[in-house]
Amino acid sequence: MAASRRIVIDPFCYKQFDDPNYGGTRINCPKAQFEAHVNEYYTANPTELSNGYAPFCKHLFIPNFTGAKVGSAPITEHNRHLLRSGYQARTPKELPVLKRWFPASMVDAAPGKYLDVILYSKEQIQKECAAMQQEDPNKDVPYEYGVVSIKAQDINTEQPMEPITMMRNALGVSEGGSGVTLDKSKYAESVAFWEVNAIIQPDS
Repeated sequence: MAASRRIVIDPFCYKQFDDPNYGGTRINCPKAQFEAHVNEYYTANPTELSNGYAPFCKHLFIPNFTGAKVGSAPITEHNRHLLRSGYQARTPKELPVLKRWFPASMVDAAPGKYLDVILYSKEQIQKECAAMQQEDPNKDVPYEYGVVSIKAQDINTEQPMEPITMMRNALGVSEGGSGVTLDKSKYAESVAFWEVNAIIQPDS
């Protein structure tokens, strides 16, 4: 049952629900409702978890029930001049890094067919919370996974994470990463994808 909360929404993901300036997929759905729906889907489809970039990371691809729009767009000769760049940090405890994006008002974004619900194990979340001197508000919940990110997209397979995210992960949990060593072949795949795509961010 959904009430068992086998999957919870990790606070790292709250910005996708609460921050109107978040760059990427915005979820216009109450967090409790989203969590309940994901748990219902996971309970009904327990074998649909896909492996992620590390043993503690999984992906659950579900039909987009929120109407969330895709969080990135292809870069073309017609829209390249619309790209913006600047230094941004995902949380106050992380160092800002150089990012580039399309202002949302300047590109058309349609609702994605799927949501890639990216999950971390409870053990990994506790490890990262300890390193960042934060407390997991769900620590007393016997959950299996926490939702750390959500991507609206038209494919039900993993989209490459951004190169800077892979680098941050390699820096370790004390810098907001996961501690996973950089895989050069995966990094090359990431560069190839993000060389011709960019996230969509609300106009500031």
